[in-house]
Amino acid sequence: MPQAGRETVTISGEQAGQRLDRVLAGNSALSRTRLKALILDGAVTIGARTIRDPGYRVNAGETVAVAVPAPEPAEPEGEHIPLNIVFEDDEIIVIDKPAGLVVHPAAGHATGTLVNALIAHCGDSLSGIGGVRRPGIVHRLDKDTTGLMVVAKTDRAHQALAAQFADHGRTGPLRRGYLAFAWGAPIRSKGTINEPIDRHPKSRDRMSVRAGGRAAITHWHVLERFTGKDRKPAASLIECRLETGRTHQIRVHLAHAGHPLLGDAVYGPGFKTKAARLPPASQEALGGLGRQALHAYLLAIEHPKSGQRLEFRSELPVDLVRLHHSLSAG
Repeated sequence: MPQAGRETVTISGEQAGQRLDRVLAGNSALSRTRLKALILDGAVTIGARTIRDPGYRVNAGETVAVAVPAPEPAEPEGEHIPLNIVFEDDEIIVIDKPAGLVVHPAAGHATGTLVNALIAHCGDSLSGIGGVRRPGIVHRLDKDTTGLMVVAKTDRAHQALAAQFADHGRTGPLRRGYLAFAWGAPIRSKGTINEPIDRHPKSRDRMSVRAGGRAAITHWHVLERFTGKDRKPAASLIECRLETGRTHQIRVHLAHAGHPLLGDAVYGPGFKTKAARLPPASQEALGGLGRQALHAYLLAIEHPKSGQRLEFRSELPVDLVRLHHSLSAG
C-alpha cells in the first residue's frame, strides 16, 4: 500500500476473521501503531461505514478503504542532547536510554525528548513513516525506565521493525528483557502473568488489569530475594520477558500480582511504608532513586536489511547498582 492517497484492500477468504489493523499492516508500509491511529481518527471505511475499531473482525469480500496521509516532516526541532549509542548503521540506531528522557513530544514535553535528540543526530536520514511526532519510533520506554531502544533510520527499517514488534517474538528473533526490583518476593521462582490491560476507569494516565482489555502476557523469573531488617522477604530482583507490549505492562502486572516496583509512585504508593523494613542503606538508595526501579537490559532483533540476529545487553545504571548493592548487603 503506498504511503499517500486513498487505497483499498479486498479481504480474502484466508484473511476473514482477522483483526482489521493486522490485515492492513500486512498490506501497508505503515506501522501497525500508525494504522491504529488512522482507524481511530476515522480514516478507514468499509462501504459507507467508518470503522473506528482496530479490533474489528473483517469478512471475506469486504473492501477496506484507507485514507493514508503523506508522511510529514517531523515538527520537533533537533536538539543536541547526548545519546548513549550502542549500535548504529545506515538502517537503525540502538540507544541506551537514561532515566528522565521522554521518548517523543507530548503534552508537557514539547522539547528535550529522544525524538529531538535523534533529529539532531540523524538529520534527514531519520524515518518519517511513524507519524509527525514520532519519526523512527517503533517502541518506547517510560520516561523513568532506563535501557535499550531501537529506532529506525529508514522507512524500510521502520516497516521491518514494526512487524517484529507486532509479532512480539512469537515467530521471530525479537526478545525484550527487563530487570525489575519489586516489593516482596513471589513464592514461586518463575511464572507467567496473563491478564488483559486497559485504561484505568477513573484515571486516564494510568493502566489497569481489566476484563475486556487488550491481551497482555509477562513471563517472570525471580533472580534474587532480599530480606529486610526483620529477616523476612522484603524485596526481590525479577527478570521479566514481554510477549506483548502494552503501556506500563510490567508495572501493572507486577502490581496486580502484589509486587509493585520499588519507587513506583503510580502503581505502588501503598508500599511506601514498607521502606521502613529495609536496611538504612537501602532506604537511602531508594529515597534517592526518584523513579520506578525498572531497566530494559536485553534487546534482540533481526536486522531489517541483512537479516542478521543482533543481541544487545545493558548493565544496570548507577542508581540501580547502588540499590542492588544495598539490598544485597542487607
